Amino acid sequence: MYPMAAEVPALSPLTPDSAARGTRWLSQAGLRPTRQRLILAALLVGDGQNRHVTAEGLFAAAQAAGEPVALATVYNTLRAFCDAGLVQEVTVDGSRSYFDTRLDDHPHYFWEDSAELTDAPAEELLIARLPRTPEGTEVVRVDVVIRLRRV
Repeated sequence: MYPMAAEVPALSPLTPDSAARGTRWLSQAGLRPTRQRLILAALLVGDGQNRHVTAEGLFAAAQAAGEPVALATVYNTLRAFCDAGLVQEVTVDGSRSYFDTRLDDHPHYFWEDSAELTDAPAEELLIARLPRTPEGTEVVRVDVVIRLRRV
């Protein structure tokens, strides 16, 4: 059984341990550890848990931790984390993206009633065939987002 969206762990608190883990995470990708990157990295991976966040959610967590970070900085930092291969962007619809710290290929559940994104069991997903790609192209990645509504 997978957790309900409300049971997804909150972002990690800012502690010396979370800051150290965030610093290591940035250095493995060769990113310069600016103050804002360190704060956001510590919130994202400081407790070692994988999570899915929106830019707005990460911004709110930084504000709650008393860290003055602009929303535009959060967006730019998440883009830098994507470009460095630290997170994957999962687009749920045209206006909503989540950033996933788990990097392996895996499907997701999108809980429509709470707007949460959680991991779905990859071992239960079977894709039998993909459509033929247009000439001169190749499949880079297949994103599977299963939308759920509680009844």
